[in-house]
Amino acid sequence: MSLTKISLLPILALCLISAQAARFDIVNQCPYTVWPAATPYGGGVQLNPGQVWNLDIPAGTSSARIWGRTGCDFDGSGRGNCQTGGCGGDLRCRLSGQPPLTLAEFTLNGGNNLDYYDISVIDGFNVPMQFAPTSNGCNNVRDCRYSSCPDAYQYPSDNTKTVACPGGTNYRVVFCP
Repeated sequence: MSLTKISLLPILALCLISAQAARFDIVNQCPYTVWPAATPYGGGVQLNPGQVWNLDIPAGTSSARIWGRTGCDFDGSGRGNCQTGGCGGDLRCRLSGQPPLTLAEFTLNGGNNLDYYDISVIDGFNVPMQFAPTSNGCNNVRDCRYSSCPDAYQYPSDNTKTVACPGGTNYRVVFCP
Protein backbone atom coordinates (compact mmCIF):
# COMPACT_ATOMS: atom_id res chain seq x y z
CA MET A 1 0.00 0.00 0.00
CA SER A 2 1.42 3.39 -0.91
CA LEU A 3 2.07 6.18 1.57
CA THR A 4 -0.72 8.26 -0.03
CA LYS A 5 -3.30 5.54 0.54
CA ILE A 6 -2.23 5.07 4.16
CA SER A 7 -2.50 8.77 4.98
CA LEU A 8 -5.97 9.02 3.41
CA LEU A 9 -7.45 6.18 5.49
CA PRO A 10 -8.04 8.26 8.68
CA ILE A 11 -9.66 11.03 6.64
CA LEU A 12 -11.94 8.54 4.87
CA ALA A 13 -12.87 6.91 8.19
CA LEU A 14 -13.72 10.31 9.70
CA CYS A 15 -15.97 11.14 6.73
CA LEU A 16 -17.82 7.84 7.08
CA ILE A 17 -18.34 8.30 10.81
CA SER A 18 -19.67 11.86 10.44
CA ALA A 19 -22.12 10.85 7.71
CA GLN A 20 -23.90 8.12 9.66
CA ALA A 21 -27.62 8.02 10.25
CA ALA A 22 -29.10 9.11 13.55
CA ARG A 23 -31.34 6.76 15.55
CA PHE A 24 -34.50 8.37 16.92
CA ASP A 25 -36.32 6.48 19.66
CA ILE A 26 -39.86 7.83 19.79
CA VAL A 27 -41.48 6.87 23.09
CA ASN A 28 -45.09 7.12 24.22
CA GLN A 29 -45.32 7.65 27.98
CA CYS A 30 -48.82 9.13 27.72
CA PRO A 31 -51.77 7.29 29.29
CA TYR A 32 -53.37 7.35 25.80
CA THR A 33 -52.43 6.23 22.28
CA VAL A 34 -50.30 8.60 20.19
CA TRP A 35 -49.84 8.25 16.43
CA PRO A 36 -46.39 9.78 15.73
CA ALA A 37 -45.65 11.30 12.37
CA ALA A 38 -42.32 12.35 10.88
CA THR A 39 -41.71 14.40 7.77
CA PRO A 40 -40.20 13.69 5.40
CA TYR A 41 -40.35 10.09 6.72
CA GLY A 42 -44.07 9.45 7.10
CA GLY A 43 -45.38 7.82 10.21
CA GLY A 44 -48.26 5.46 10.27
CA VAL A 45 -47.34 3.96 13.60
CA GLN A 46 -49.78 3.50 16.45
CA LEU A 47 -47.96 3.83 19.78
CA ASN A 48 -49.94 2.57 22.72
CA PRO A 49 -48.78 3.65 26.20
CA GLY A 50 -45.25 2.37 26.85
CA GLN A 51 -44.41 1.54 23.22
CA VAL A 52 -41.37 2.78 21.25
CA TRP A 53 -40.91 3.46 17.53
CA ASN A 54 -37.30 3.39 16.32
CA LEU A 55 -36.53 5.50 13.28
CA ASP A 56 -33.17 5.75 11.48
CA ILE A 57 -32.83 9.11 9.76
CA PRO A 58 -30.02 9.74 7.23
CA ALA A 59 -27.31 12.31 7.84
CA GLY A 60 -27.92 15.45 5.82
CA THR A 61 -31.66 15.49 6.53
CA SER A 62 -32.84 19.07 6.95
CA SER A 63 -36.03 20.78 8.08
CA ALA A 64 -37.46 17.54 9.46
CA ARG A 65 -40.27 17.28 12.01
CA ILE A 66 -41.70 14.75 14.44
CA TRP A 67 -45.04 15.24 16.18
CA GLY A 68 -47.74 13.28 17.92
CA ARG A 69 -51.27 12.88 16.57
CA THR A 70 -54.10 12.13 18.97
CA GLY A 71 -57.63 10.78 18.70
CA CYS A 72 -56.94 9.04 15.39
CA ASP A 73 -59.11 6.54 13.55
CA PHE A 74 -57.89 4.96 10.29
CA ASP A 75 -59.48 2.40 7.99
CA GLY A 76 -57.72 -0.55 6.32
CA SER A 77 -56.59 1.62 3.41
CA GLY A 78 -54.81 4.11 5.70
CA ARG A 79 -57.40 6.87 5.40
CA GLY A 80 -58.94 8.53 8.42
CA ASN A 81 -58.68 11.49 10.70
CA CYS A 82 -57.16 12.70 13.95
CA GLN A 83 -58.43 15.11 16.56
CA THR A 84 -55.00 16.83 16.69
CA GLY A 85 -51.98 16.83 14.38
CA GLY A 86 -53.68 15.15 11.41
CA CYS A 87 -52.02 15.34 8.00
CA GLY A 88 -54.71 15.42 5.34
CA GLY A 89 -56.38 12.19 6.42
CA ASP A 90 -53.31 10.03 5.70
CA LEU A 91 -51.93 7.36 8.00
CA ARG A 92 -48.44 8.00 6.57
CA CYS A 93 -47.95 11.76 6.56
CA ARG A 94 -46.50 13.38 3.46
CA LEU A 95 -47.06 16.90 4.74
CA SER A 96 -46.92 18.57 8.11
CA GLY A 97 -49.75 18.18 10.60
CA GLN A 98 -52.64 20.52 11.21
CA PRO A 99 -52.44 22.75 14.29
CA PRO A 100 -52.51 22.49 17.16
CA LEU A 101 -49.37 20.37 17.39
CA THR A 102 -46.17 20.26 19.41
CA LEU A 103 -43.21 19.86 17.02
CA ALA A 104 -39.73 18.39 17.38
CA GLU A 105 -37.75 20.04 14.56
CA PHE A 106 -34.25 19.11 13.42
CA THR A 107 -31.50 19.21 10.80
CA LEU A 108 -28.84 16.48 10.88
CA ASN A 109 -25.25 17.27 9.91
CA GLY A 110 -26.03 20.89 9.13
CA GLY A 111 -23.19 23.41 9.22
CA ASN A 112 -19.89 22.45 10.86
CA ASN A 113 -20.94 18.76 11.17
CA LEU A 114 -23.52 19.68 13.82
CA ASP A 115 -27.12 18.61 14.35
CA TYR A 116 -29.56 21.41 15.17
CA TYR A 117 -32.85 20.81 16.96
CA ASP A 118 -35.66 22.44 18.88
CA ILE A 119 -39.25 22.07 20.08
CA SER A 120 -41.83 24.45 18.64
CA VAL A 121 -45.28 25.40 19.88
CA ILE A 122 -45.72 28.13 17.28
CA ASP A 123 -48.48 25.98 15.73
CA GLY A 124 -50.04 25.29 19.13
CA PHE A 125 -49.65 22.57 21.73
CA ASN A 126 -51.25 19.12 21.70
CA VAL A 127 -48.92 16.62 23.45
CA PRO A 128 -46.24 17.23 26.11
CA MET A 129 -42.84 16.45 24.62
CA GLN A 130 -39.19 16.07 25.48
CA PHE A 131 -36.45 16.05 22.81
CA ALA A 132 -33.06 14.86 24.06
CA PRO A 133 -29.76 13.53 22.71
CA THR A 134 -28.78 10.03 23.85
CA SER A 135 -25.15 9.80 22.66
CA ASN A 136 -21.92 11.71 21.97
CA GLY A 137 -21.92 13.25 25.46
CA CYS A 138 -24.39 15.90 24.35
CA ASN A 139 -26.92 16.91 27.02
CA ASN A 140 -28.98 19.75 25.53
CA VAL A 141 -32.49 18.60 26.53
CA ARG A 142 -35.58 20.44 25.27
CA ASP A 143 -38.75 20.10 27.31
CA CYS A 144 -42.37 21.18 26.86
CA ARG A 145 -45.04 20.02 29.43
CA TYR A 146 -48.75 21.61 29.39
CA SER A 147 -48.54 25.29 30.24
CA SER A 148 -44.75 25.33 30.81
CA CYS A 149 -42.67 25.31 27.63
CA PRO A 150 -39.66 27.52 28.43
CA ASP A 151 -37.43 25.54 26.02
CA ALA A 152 -39.81 25.79 23.05
CA TYR A 153 -40.17 28.31 20.27
CA GLN A 154 -43.21 30.40 21.20
CA TYR A 155 -43.20 32.73 18.19
CA PRO A 156 -41.38 32.76 14.79
CA SER A 157 -38.80 35.47 15.56
CA ASP A 158 -37.61 33.72 18.75
CA ASN A 159 -34.26 32.42 17.52
CA THR A 160 -32.76 31.46 20.88
CA LYS A 161 -34.26 28.00 21.34
CA THR A 162 -32.30 25.96 18.77
CA VAL A 163 -29.46 23.90 20.23
CA ALA A 164 -26.70 21.82 18.65
CA CYS A 165 -24.97 18.48 19.13
CA PRO A 166 -22.18 16.82 17.14
CA GLY A 167 -23.26 15.11 13.92
CA GLY A 168 -23.96 11.41 14.41
CA THR A 169 -25.74 11.93 17.74
CA ASN A 170 -28.79 9.74 18.47
CA TYR A 171 -31.99 11.18 19.94
CA ARG A 172 -35.08 10.37 21.94
CA VAL A 173 -38.45 12.06 21.54
CA VAL A 174 -40.78 11.32 24.46
CA PHE A 175 -44.48 12.06 24.47
CA CYS A 176 -45.70 12.88 28.01
CA PRO A 177 -42.26 12.83 29.67
